[in-house]
Amino acid sequence: MSLYSRLDRRLQSQSDDAGPVRGDYSVGRILMIWLAANLVVTTLLTGTLFVPEVGYGTVVALIVGGTVLGAAVLVTVGAIGTRTGLPTMALTRGPFGTRGSLLPVAANVVILMGWSWVQAMLAGLALNYIVAAVTGFSSPVLFAVVCQSIVVVLAIFGHAGVARVEPWFAAVILAIAVYIFAVSFASFSPAEFAAIPAPDAPFYTPGLVFDVVLATAISWTVLSADFNRFARSTRSGVIGSGVGYTLSTVIAMTLGATAIGYVVLSGGEAIPFDPATVVEPFGALFAVAIFLSVMATNTMVVYGMVTTVVNAVPGSRVRFLPTALVVGVLSIIGATFFGLLDQFTTFLVTISALFAPVFAIMIVDYYLIKRGEYDDDILRPTGGRYWYTGGVNVVAVIAWAVGATLAYVWAYVWPLPFGATVPAFVVTFLLYLLVSLPTRRTGRFAAERHLVASRSD
Repeated sequence: MSLYSRLDRRLQSQSDDAGPVRGDYSVGRILMIWLAANLVVTTLLTGTLFVPEVGYGTVVALIVGGTVLGAAVLVTVGAIGTRTGLPTMALTRGPFGTRGSLLPVAANVVILMGWSWVQAMLAGLALNYIVAAVTGFSSPVLFAVVCQSIVVVLAIFGHAGVARVEPWFAAVILAIAVYIFAVSFASFSPAEFAAIPAPDAPFYTPGLVFDVVLATAISWTVLSADFNRFARSTRSGVIGSGVGYTLSTVIAMTLGATAIGYVVLSGGEAIPFDPATVVEPFGALFAVAIFLSVMATNTMVVYGMVTTVVNAVPGSRVRFLPTALVVGVLSIIGATFFGLLDQFTTFLVTISALFAPVFAIMIVDYYLIKRGEYDDDILRPTGGRYWYTGGVNVVAVIAWAVGATLAYVWAYVWPLPFGATVPAFVVTFLLYLLVSLPTRRTGRFAAERHLVASRSD
């Protein structure tokens, strides 16, 4: 047997399975997972987009409100993972069908690839800042490629180790957050932050700020069941993920808004979503923390893409190693497209347009149509209860298309003052509920045969 074959077999046996698991994680452990997951620089830099275009006090209020609402969706989908033991993309087979679920799975891979590119660019910018400060050499694209190449190797061979150390990187970011808040408010009062003047023609409005914050939660919800299926109970998953996600997002985004406000009040140029802009006033140690945290998070993103593809279809023969190599090469090539950083808001809104309707459909299907039970047919590659028509639930696909289209129209064609995510979610929720109600069955389903039994306490 060749070295490649031996390595392929070993990695295949170690890759995450899309089958059901019975978790034993406590509230505290789930909380730390979510705290570490989103207490990262991408979330921090998202906060730099909002100030000075919207008032500082308004931004903080919108961050809190959007995060709490988004966390409600996140924990609701995550609870399905706890009750069934299945990851998020496997759960889409319930409403969309065994083959129909490939649509949200494909969208998820595209979104994760975009996140991977963004994170590689940010890591490259942070590394470039460190190297340039020491040697004078500067090449952000080169360093982004180097960073992403390391990430691909780690995703294949060392993702488990990275997952264990990621909370320590989050702790470093948390310590830096305390330092930045202390320096910022020791130098300028909250009233001075609130009085920062807006530009003459601001791009961001309060509604768009709220939508972007909510879209951040939607982007993390694709992993909610993946993480929360390891919780020992539904209550542990809901409390841990709700508190962990809310704390990390509010802290990180408010930190970004505060850091960019400090730059403006200090007479600097407010360049949004630029690591160097917030690193320079606070020291190179911040750049090192950015580099480490982004690399850790990006390793898990790339690994998530690979396992999503490998487990897309029950009983699939797709292998881990060749998939990882193909995905890795694409992620390295894409890391050179730095123009994506200028389109970050569009990227987030696209995530929201694609996945807010998906989660609305999933919530309706599991809690209201299937009455809180998925049976073991969801693990079958063909046939069974979730085969619908040729493997596709056309009703779910149409509802998703309507919701995604409305989200796009309300975001770009006829922008709504309060954003597009909530209206698109509500319309999709009601549409799928009304059309699917006639198929609702009474009684409980035989989920206990092969799926993890429901755990509500």
